[in-house]
Amino acid sequence: MDNVRQTDASHRLFHEAWELYEQSFPLEERRPLDWQLDIMSHANYHFELILQEDALVGILLWWSFEEVRYIEHFATVPALRGRGYGKLILKAFTGRSTRPVLLEVEPPHEEIQRRRIRFYEQSGFILNDHYYQQPPYHPGQQPLTLLLMTYPAAISAETVAHFVANRHPLIYRLSQ
Repeated sequence: MDNVRQTDASHRLFHEAWELYEQSFPLEERRPLDWQLDIMSHANYHFELILQEDALVGILLWWSFEEVRYIEHFATVPALRGRGYGKLILKAFTGRSTRPVLLEVEPPHEEIQRRRIRFYEQSGFILNDHYYQQPPYHPGQQPLTLLLMTYPAAISAETVAHFVANRHPLIYRLSQ
């Protein structure tokens, strides 16, 4: 599989990838297209198409910071789910660098959320118990209470506070 970083919407598979993004995440967990296009060229941001033989397998949207790599969105094509692609993509991603990886998951109120947490745990991620809120992507929305998972080890409350104070303003446009 190949990870192909996009800095604009010119790739022939961008619109297919964007449809996957919109299908895979509810409105409150995703940014609008105009905002997405604005950040794609940011040096710290990676909008990666995961391809196999030039066909879209998934998307991996993440931020690279000095102290952590933050996976903001990750999805595989629905027809390919359950075939091991997600685990392969995560294994390749975690093997790229020694920097820790951070991602958010919904609290395990329903079976789909419990399965998602188990999926990440099977890939070596640790479920942290720190209180965490994701700022809203859209005006008028409330923050989402989510859980943090990290690889390869748990993180401290101080590390979470540093991430929120120093990285949220860029990721969620809090200063605008």
